Amino acid sequence: MSTIAFAGLGAMGRPMAANLIKAGHAVRGIDVNPAALDWLKSQGGTAPGNAREAAAGADVLVLMVVNADQAEAVLFEAGGLDALAPNALVILCATCAPARAIAMAAKVEATQRRFVDAPVSGGVVGAEAGSLTIMAGAPKTIYDTAEPVLQAMGSRLFHVGEKAGDGAMVKTINQLLCGVHIAAAAEALALGERAGLDPSLLLEIYGSSAAGSWMLNNRGPRMLMDDPPVTSAVDIFVKDLGIVLDAGHSTRAPLFLAAAAHQLFLAASGMGLGKADDALVIEAYRAMGPRKD
Repeated sequence: MSTIAFAGLGAMGRPMAANLIKAGHAVRGIDVNPAALDWLKSQGGTAPGNAREAAAGADVLVLMVVNADQAEAVLFEAGGLDALAPNALVILCATCAPARAIAMAAKVEATQRRFVDAPVSGGVVGAEAGSLTIMAGAPKTIYDTAEPVLQAMGSRLFHVGEKAGDGAMVKTINQLLCGVHIAAAAEALALGERAGLDPSLLLEIYGSSAAGSWMLNNRGPRMLMDDPPVTSAVDIFVKDLGIVLDAGHSTRAPLFLAAAAHQLFLAASGMGLGKADDALVIEAYRAMGPRKD
């Protein structure tokens, strides 16, 4: 059993932390939301007053926060890193630019702690089921040490490289595909609506045909709801596709489709839908339809 400080008890972080508790680990929560900390205590975790107290002497610090800025705030500004046990593991699960993951790893390793760049994919459903895909970049010996913790959160574990930044790049490419697939689904359903067709029937047809995709079947039904539950917000893809485009710039790789998808999510965010479920990116297409006077 490990003592784990877990930062980021959001929609995915909560079930991930709960699965660590179920696996027998002692989990201490770090979150700015008091309700999230109360929830963790109801699951058998603890909620010290701040990041430094949560990390004090802990064997592992899991960072399931929104972005690299929040991860660095927990590590360096709030004192989480310095409070960890000597030789502790820092596991970065947030989606970050590869360069940011590399820079964080260097600072962590300078204190003789170990770093695993391990972003996750699978959404809330995967987090709840403990079936997340985890893409880890770290030296193999460090990955092997982290594997029991990762196994409590995911069922599809991949050691994708020997250094920090490798996991982040694999997740970046994953988000390219996800963002483009959501945008394509929105474009297709919006075209069907414009043509006067039944979008529910289109989902039934395409979802089980060669045109189908995981994103079409997952996001498509929510695109037809007026106010779908938020499982991943529009602004998450504004951020993630921005990371994708930065990766393309740094590697001199043209990313035409990713750039178009990014513009679509930006348009939806600009309409005031940034906090809404990302399926509502379809509203950007609907807004460009004929006026109904």
